[in-house]
Amino acid sequence: MGKLISNREALGWDGWFDEQAGLCCDLTSTAARVAAVDRGQLLLLNEMGAFRAKLSGKYMFSSNVSEEYPCVGDWVCVDKTPDDEFGLIHGVLGRKTSLRRKTAGESVEYQMIAANMDFVIIVQSCNYDFNLKRLERYLVMVTEGGASPNVLLTKTDLVTAEELDSQLAQIKDAGITAPVLTLSNVTREGHDELIRIVSPGKTYCFVGSSGVGKSTIINGLVGRDVLETKVVSGTGEGRHTTVRRELIVLENGAMVIDNPGMREFGILNAESGIETSFSDIFRLASQCRFRDCTHTNEPGCSVIKALDANEIDPEHYDNFVKLSKESEFNQRSYAEKRKKDRSFGRFIKTAKKDLYRE
Repeated sequence: MGKLISNREALGWDGWFDEQAGLCCDLTSTAARVAAVDRGQLLLLNEMGAFRAKLSGKYMFSSNVSEEYPCVGDWVCVDKTPDDEFGLIHGVLGRKTSLRRKTAGESVEYQMIAANMDFVIIVQSCNYDFNLKRLERYLVMVTEGGASPNVLLTKTDLVTAEELDSQLAQIKDAGITAPVLTLSNVTREGHDELIRIVSPGKTYCFVGSSGVGKSTIINGLVGRDVLETKVVSGTGEGRHTTVRRELIVLENGAMVIDNPGMREFGILNAESGIETSFSDIFRLASQCRFRDCTHTNEPGCSVIKALDANEIDPEHYDNFVKLSKESEFNQRSYAEKRKKDRSFGRFIKTAKKDLYRE
């Protein structure tokens, strides 16, 4: 797991979590940070080291949705004596920041990716994976969760300088203001700059598609191969290796979270993230004739006017409309599902009471 920890502050603990612990933990429990979740077991870290833990039956019974379960980066309340093989988790502290997505497929639920990270580094490779619309999608959910986004373009050795400049220009023209770094794991160009921005006591979550080089980058930051990697294909595309999310403490005291590649990154309940990521469109929207303007076909729409005047990139606008509709549709579906779940829960409780009366 990397460097030994001297205190909780080195793991990202601060006064904000003191308040959360007061609401969650009792006098017999201690706080620890989740480093990995694997088949019902959790690997936790605190100033005493790493140890295994399980969720208490009471906590599992009282948790109604998957997002309430601990994920990598969470702080949990855990009971453990020196004689216990496993700690017992009975609470999850409030999350300072989070990264979540709509679950893949038709199910409308949240899936937690990570929690309590300071920065999310969105990784795309220059040679095959660069996709501006997908980048904007990631930025929406990162911003929604409260962490600071960074963009990392990898495998720069596989494209020309002109191609790289074009991609950087596309990012700028889309109004993306997040810091952008470029990196080659082959030539090591950009590696020192990445190391310089990784600060002690801060948590950095790496996300992106399979094969873009996330695990290789983290191995480079650690200074040795702690994460399995595989050789790239003939096209320069990496091969998916990471199978679980994992928090690793670097020698300089920074923490990094590796993630499996994600084919889908659904948008759910992301109004503020969309407003921040598409701030140029929202500035224009404030001048629309109607307050409830959808910016699609209404008269007096300042956004449509700017689009017709080529003041907004058409693809940037199309992605704004698509993500806004997706977020609204999924949030409505999620609210309806939660309403049905609550109704069914009340039915079960009533049925149990009637059964006991008999």
